[in-house]
Amino acid sequence: MSIDTGNTAWMLISTALVWLMTPGLALFYGGMVRKKNVLATIMMSFAIIAMVSVLWILYGYSLSFGPDKSGIIGGLDWLGLKGVGQDPSSVYASTVPHLVFMAFQTTFAIITVALITGAVVERIKFSALLIFSALWFTLVYCPVAHWVWGSGGWLAKLGALDFAGGTVVHINAGVSALALALVLGPRKGFKERETMEPNNLPMVVLGAALLWFGWFGFNAGSALSAGRLTSSAFVATNTAAASAALTWMVLAWINRRPSVLGAATGAVVGLVAITPAAGFVHPLAGIPIGAIASIISYHVMAWRSRANRVDESLDVFACHGIGGTWGALATGIFAAVAINSTGANGLIYGSGMQVLKQLAAVAATWGYSFVVSWGLAKILKATIGLRVKEEEELVGLDISQHGERAYGGVV
Repeated sequence: MSIDTGNTAWMLISTALVWLMTPGLALFYGGMVRKKNVLATIMMSFAIIAMVSVLWILYGYSLSFGPDKSGIIGGLDWLGLKGVGQDPSSVYASTVPHLVFMAFQTTFAIITVALITGAVVERIKFSALLIFSALWFTLVYCPVAHWVWGSGGWLAKLGALDFAGGTVVHINAGVSALALALVLGPRKGFKERETMEPNNLPMVVLGAALLWFGWFGFNAGSALSAGRLTSSAFVATNTAAASAALTWMVLAWINRRPSVLGAATGAVVGLVAITPAAGFVHPLAGIPIGAIASIISYHVMAWRSRANRVDESLDVFACHGIGGTWGALATGIFAAVAINSTGANGLIYGSGMQVLKQLAAVAATWGYSFVVSWGLAKILKATIGLRVKEEEELVGLDISQHGERAYGGVV
């Protein structure tokens, strides 16, 4: 096996693009919270970059992509990157150094864990978040990644398609975020509908733009080479994001007025939905995939707001859990072997069976992620506790958890 320098260059660029998505997420989330919690929210993502990067090298990569054990988990053969070096892997991305493929997958693990934090901002203890994140990474992310992407994973053998992470990243994070939020409970004042307006909408838009930019590496990079499929995934990604942003803007306009926050949220939802499909569908399919994702997520978010029961603070479940679910099912509808010969034909090309395979992957991820996340949250709540004290929540997590302010003056 020889190294293709063009593919290697593209994969290194894609790795950097996906890495940038997590700082983008930090800004996206940080702009949506109240000003007394900005730094604490940003710190969650930044700390996860550091922690998951280390855990991935120590054992996460081996559990996710190492030699298969019964279709459930990877073996321990690659602990500490043993055997993962500058030569290509005989199993994954055979034209780039194994280390490059490993690094690319690191960034997916990082952002998946970071996504969950949006559900629990403004009231979770930083120490509890770190412990939950480490346990969740080990017990939820690594197994699901192996099921879907690992050589021998049971969902991969079933034939479920997930080009860049609809199940592994978005459903996994969105459903787990809901479970953690349910155990944690709502913010003070949530039930009384206390005003919790975003502190900095320009920061939100900047974060969304960085996410959109980085997503080209997320999806097009998942082709694992620089070629025909890369270009198709790239265009499909942009198309879905644009379609979803426009749709969300129209929906908001019909109901009230076109908000900046809504347009940014819509773009992210479109990016989520196209993620599992990007390398299996014609770029034109990005239009209905993005538009329908916006419609579904918009109404789920609106229902949550009206119901006023679950404080899933920044709607990780509505955006990623629901958007990822639609995207996974849409892959089974719009996939075409004419786009990717290693994929399958979807429903509109005469194969309804692919929708059933996608549904199986969705159900498995939903069930496993929710149950394990709920259990982890319950254990931590009963032992070290999940929430900050009431007075700490009132003063804000910037001061109570980190002793700093994002902005000068009184918090």
